[in-house]
Amino acid sequence: MTRGAPFKRVLIANRGEIAVRIARTLKEMDITPIAVYSEPDRSAPHVRACDMAFPIGPGPAPESYLRGELLIEVAKRAKADAIHPGYGFLSENPGFADAVTKAGLVFIGPSAAAMRAMGNKTSARQHAIAAKVPVVPGSDGAVPTLEAARQAAKKLGYPVLLKAAAGGGGKGMRFVNSDDELASGFRAARSEAKSAFGDDTIYVEKAVVAPKHVEIQIFGDEAGNVVWLGERECSMQRRHQKIIEETPSPALTPKLREAMGEVACRAASAVGYTGAGTCEFLLDTSGNFYFLEMNTRLQVEHPVTELCCGLDLVEAQIHVAQGETLPWRQEQVTRQGHAIEARVYAENPERDFLPCPGHIVDLVLPSGPGVRVDSGVADDFEVPRFYDPLIAKISVWATDRERARRRLMRALSETAVKGLTTNTAFLRQLLDSEPFKDGSYHTGSVAALQEAGRPKVPEEIEDAAIAALVINTYRRDSRATRPLAVRDGTTQHNWRQGRPWRGS
Repeated sequence: MTRGAPFKRVLIANRGEIAVRIARTLKEMDITPIAVYSEPDRSAPHVRACDMAFPIGPGPAPESYLRGELLIEVAKRAKADAIHPGYGFLSENPGFADAVTKAGLVFIGPSAAAMRAMGNKTSARQHAIAAKVPVVPGSDGAVPTLEAARQAAKKLGYPVLLKAAAGGGGKGMRFVNSDDELASGFRAARSEAKSAFGDDTIYVEKAVVAPKHVEIQIFGDEAGNVVWLGERECSMQRRHQKIIEETPSPALTPKLREAMGEVACRAASAVGYTGAGTCEFLLDTSGNFYFLEMNTRLQVEHPVTELCCGLDLVEAQIHVAQGETLPWRQEQVTRQGHAIEARVYAENPERDFLPCPGHIVDLVLPSGPGVRVDSGVADDFEVPRFYDPLIAKISVWATDRERARRRLMRALSETAVKGLTTNTAFLRQLLDSEPFKDGSYHTGSVAALQEAGRPKVPEEIEDAAIAALVINTYRRDSRATRPLAVRDGTTQHNWRQGRPWRGS
């Protein structure tokens, strides 16, 4: 193995559980982890997990975690050697990767060129087609106007998906059943894409009905080696956001798994891909698979792969970024047992997964044999309204799928987040459902299961509940900045006293 110059300090350009997770591996490698934080995150666990921490602005992501030039400035001030972007935010932004490199720092991820080729969904489709990788039918590139989207949808036939070209994670994506829904879906997809990724480019894709969503974890180095580390079944989704992932997929045969792995490596090799990445596929009911997109970063659900492969993917990212070659060849990659991950969110499944940020009074997370918890929150912590309300990822490993399923059920039963509404009970219902038990679930299963168990609520009651929520939020935010009297007769706001406001 050829070693490059080892890193001494790495800035983590992210927050929450992924920042904590990266910091832990850096410490094990004797590398100093450096945190950045917005005002609401000043006391967050990821700040305490690092050896150095720097403020980067107010709560909204465009004013803090999406300020690439400021992040680079902080990294240079902290004398960091490299920047790890985690997932989300700027992790798939080639402009940021380029700027990091031009500043004399190392971007821990693929090259900006590979990111432009495969991180952008429309470009990825073109490269996949050139590499003879099967793709889902879609528009010939981006659709800059509503009329262009309408023409593409008419050619493909409804239903279609409107998808953000610059990101993933279900952001900037809308399912459209008919032309009547296209205009509103187009506006919503572009707006969400702009907010999440700073790029409102949209393309159209034919919707495959009731597919399985299977992704292949790949890893490449600068010497041109590319390996695949197994698959992850990600079909348990709500609003195109994965909530339960497992490996191996109950839908794949050894032959199909091998074919998908080889195709994923071919797609990555075509653009000289380095570091961790994921090729995502849709699997139809006939066993045909189609390239969907490539995530040019570490995935949220990487723990299940680590549990079955016995590898640390963040450590591997660091070694490759330092110029080293991969320590394993394809024939040396082995996978054992079964792993499942569930994402615990502060959200209300009974209210269409409405985010429920707020103050955590008490937090109880599970433990025991075969249980791994990745979390970026703690007791007496305020879950900010500005970001994804992820509380924890709970992952389990066991010798077979049913043991893993039961173990995760047990782990979720030990999980409690006092002060917030979470989806924990809903996750247990999904794990206990027949489609999950027998492995027949698909990307529409969550919506179907939820609809089957949901009593019909009159529209006037729903409207009243929404109005009450808006009023309550307004009152809470008003109290958060209300002047407080002090003994000398002056006034101070809560934020000036340096402590977060606690809602009633």
